[in-house]
Amino acid sequence: MTEIINLYETHLKSERNASPNTLSSYIRDVRHFFEHIDGSPPEDATRETVLEYTNWLTSQGKSVSTVMRTIASLKSFYSFLLFKGLVPENPVHNISAPKIERKLPQILSNKEVELLLNQPRCTDLKGYRDCAMLELLYATGLRVSELIALNITDINLSASFLRCVSGARERIIPIYPAAVKAVGEYVRVARSKMIDNNEETALFVNVSGERMSRQGFWKIIKQYQEKAKINKQITPHTLRHSFAAHLLENGADLRSIQEMLGHADISSTQVYATLVKSKLQSVYQRTHPRA
Repeated sequence: MTEIINLYETHLKSERNASPNTLSSYIRDVRHFFEHIDGSPPEDATRETVLEYTNWLTSQGKSVSTVMRTIASLKSFYSFLLFKGLVPENPVHNISAPKIERKLPQILSNKEVELLLNQPRCTDLKGYRDCAMLELLYATGLRVSELIALNITDINLSASFLRCVSGARERIIPIYPAAVKAVGEYVRVARSKMIDNNEETALFVNVSGERMSRQGFWKIIKQYQEKAKINKQITPHTLRHSFAAHLLENGADLRSIQEMLGHADISSTQVYATLVKSKLQSVYQRTHPRA
C-alpha cells in the first residue's frame, strides 16, 4: 500500500503540479482512509465503504469542508489507480460532496487595517521584517503560504509588482507605494543581516536566518493584533479577505480581483460582492432615518 501511495504522491508532484498544501492534504486523507479500513487493498473498497467512512468522519465531529476535501482526495486517488489499471472501478465516482454553508468572511475596517499595519516599529531587524510582511500581505492579498514562499527574485520593487507562483499557476500582482517602501527598507537594512548564508533565496526569514514558516508568521500577526487591541480574531487570511473587500468597495471589478487572488473559479470571488452588499444593507438600516 505504501508503494502505491508513494506512486500517487509522485504523480501529484510531477504531473498535477499540486501545491504543497494540496499534496499534504490529499496524501494525509488517503492514508487515514486506508488506516480506517485496516489496510485493505484499494480494489476491495466499494461505494458503501467510502460512504461508511465519510459518515464516520461526520460522527467524529469533522466539518463539512473536511468531509468535502476527503471525498475529493479519494476521487483523485482512485482516478489515478483506474488510469493505471490498478483497480476495476472508482468507488468514489458517484459520491457527491455534502453541501457546505458558506459563511461570509470577517474583514477589518480601513481604520483597523491602518492600526494593525502601524504596530511594527522599524527600530530593529524584526521590526523592519514584520512591517514589510504585513504591508505586502494587505497590498497583494496573498495567501500566507504564498507570502512565505516568495523568493527575493519574485519581487520587482522598481516596477512595483511581484510574481507569485502557486502550483502550476503564475500571477503578477501590483504593489502600492507604502508596501514597496516597507519591503525595500527591509531588504536594504535587515534581510542581509538576518540571512544565515548568502545563498538563501527566501524573501522573508526568521531569526535563525531561514525561510519563515506558517506558524512563525501566525504568531507574528497574533502578537500585533493583541498590541493593537483589535477585538476581532485576525488570521493571515483576514488581511486577504480585507484586501478583496476593500478593492470591491472602491470600484474594482470582480474579474480583476479574481486574477489577483488567484481564484480558479469566479464563484469564490463573488462571496466578496455578497459581503459588501451585506455591509451596505447594515449601514442603511442603521443610519437611514426611515429604515
